[in-house]
Amino acid sequence: MDRIRDLRGLGARSEESLALVGIRDVDDLRAIGPVMAFYRLRMRAREQGDNLPSMNFLYALVGALSDRSWQEVARSEREQLIHELHSLEEMQRLFA
Repeated sequence: MDRIRDLRGLGARSEESLALVGIRDVDDLRAIGPVMAFYRLRMRAREQGDNLPSMNFLYALVGALSDRSWQEVARSEREQLIHELHSLEEMQRLFA
């Protein structure tokens, strides 16, 4: 069981944030995937009235799991990740 804070580009605060949505280690993060993890964080923030996590955090999650910088992910996968996130949000609206 590897700690999230040990992944490239993530730290203790990232680990604490993810734990709030039930993601406690790297295996959990891999199983749920970075887009769904980020989506859960956004939903929790909306419910709590907190600030939404920035898209850079999504890029950091993807980068952490693939040992790349968030900037590289943002350059190469930005549109795809935004599309995946919007698809999840649309599904939420349809099934709510």
